[in-house]
Amino acid sequence: MTPAPDRLHGHLDLLILSSLAGGPMHGWAIAQRLRVLSESVFEVGQGSIYPALRRLEAAGWIRARVAVSEAGRRARFYSLTKTGRRRLEAERADWAGFAAAVQRVLDGA
Repeated sequence: MTPAPDRLHGHLDLLILSSLAGGPMHGWAIAQRLRVLSESVFEVGQGSIYPALRRLEAAGWIRARVAVSEAGRRARFYSLTKTGRRRLEAERADWAGFAAAVQRVLDGA
């Protein structure tokens, strides 16, 4: 399957929140995790990941703290807030309903 940046539109917030469910990560690590877990279908560039992180932080769903990365550089590490965990669960439920509806349409074709 080829990378599908257009398919990410509207779902990036859910994917970032889900990535952070396992613990704090910096932006580059989140993008790499999405690439690896999707087997390179999701290639999220800096022009997408960082605006999304700022948007999620402004919404109160994640928080950032500055720390030293594994590469020895200062980086912003993001983690879910309680509100973010609730939002993640709501987004997961919405996604499950949407995916089921798509599948019903595909099966009926």
